[in-house]
Amino acid sequence: MINVTQPFLPPKEEYLKYIDAIWKRNWLTNMGPLASQLEMELKNYLKLKHLLFVTNGTVALQMAVKALKLKGEIITTPFSFVATTSTIVWESCTPVFVDIDSKSLCIDPKKIEEAITDKTSAILATHVYGNPCDVEAIDIIAKKHNLKVIYDAAHAFGVEVNGKSIFEYGDISTCSLHATKLYHSIEGGLIITKNSELLKKLALIRNFGISGFDSFSELGINGKNSEFHAAMGLANLKYISEIHNKRKALDEIYSEKLKNLKAVKPLWHPNANNNYAYYPIIFESEMLLLNIKSELDKQEIFTRRYFYPSLASSLPYLPKIELPITEDISKRILCLPLYYDLTFEEIELIARIMLRIQNN
Repeated sequence: MINVTQPFLPPKEEYLKYIDAIWKRNWLTNMGPLASQLEMELKNYLKLKHLLFVTNGTVALQMAVKALKLKGEIITTPFSFVATTSTIVWESCTPVFVDIDSKSLCIDPKKIEEAITDKTSAILATHVYGNPCDVEAIDIIAKKHNLKVIYDAAHAFGVEVNGKSIFEYGDISTCSLHATKLYHSIEGGLIITKNSELLKKLALIRNFGISGFDSFSELGINGKNSEFHAAMGLANLKYISEIHNKRKALDEIYSEKLKNLKAVKPLWHPNANNNYAYYPIIFESEMLLLNIKSELDKQEIFTRRYFYPSLASSLPYLPKIELPITEDISKRILCLPLYYDLTFEEIELIARIMLRIQNN
C-alpha cells in the first residue's frame, strides 16, 4: 500500500532523549522549556523576529482573526482546506469568496479589489500547496483600502519570496505543523507577525487572556502546546534539509516520468523557492483523473483530490456560489503520493500505471 502521505519520524532514540527529560522535569504543558526552545530554534531557522508555537494551524487562524478584531466581511479563497473558511464563520465574520488564478491556483488579486465593500475588514489568502500568493499585489490593495491581511501559510514552511520568509508578509501569517506536513510536531501550528505589540496580544490570547496571577487583559483561548509535541518538533528540525532534498528528488522523478501525461503542474511563484510540500497535477479532463484515480485505488495507491469540492459550493452553512475557475480546477486536480520514505521505484510504478490508463 502507498498512502498519499506519511509522517516523517526521527530516530526513536533521539525523540526518547527529549521524553526522558520531560519525565525528569514533570513539566508537560503550559509552554514548558521544550516549547520555548522550539520557538527559538524555529525563529533562527526561518530568520524571523517573532513567532509563537500554538495548538494547531486552525487555532492559529482563529487567534489571528480575534487579535486583529475583524468584523464584517473577509475576502478569501474557495480553493483551500475548510479551516480557512470555517475560521471566518467561527469568528462571526462573513466569508466573501473570489475566484483563483488559473495558473498559480492562489487567490486572484484583480478579483479581490472587485469584491471590496464598506463591510470588508480583511483579506485571508492561502499560499496553495506552499505556492506564494501575489503578496505584492495584495499588499497594495490592502493599503489602498485600509484592510488587514492574514495569510494561511499552512503548506508554506521554509518558503521564501524575494529572499525573505513567506511568513513575513501580511499582518499575520499562520502555519500548520500537523503530522502530514513536510515538517511537523505531530499536532501543532505557528503564528507569526512582525508587529511586537500584536505579538504580545497573541501571546495573551494563547493563554486564556491571562495577564497575571489574578488578572486578565484579553478574551483568550487555550492555544498552548505540549512538551511532547515540542519534542517531536525539535527532533525533526535537524532533519529538515534532508527532508527537503529527498522530496525535491522525488518531485523531479515524478516530473520526468510523467512528462507525457496529459496534465500540468500549477505555476510556481517566479521569485520563490519550492518546498515540495505536495505534488499536485491538473489533468486535461476530470474523466481522465477519475479513470487514473480508480486504477490507482485498485492497486492500493492512494491519491487525494485536494481541494475538491470547491468550498464556495459545498459548505452546508454558507450560501452556494459558483466560481468558474475554482469549480473547473477542483474537478481536475489530484495530489500524488509524496513523502520522505517514498521510493523512486514506487514513483516509477505510479507513473507506469497512470500512463497505461491514459493511453488505453
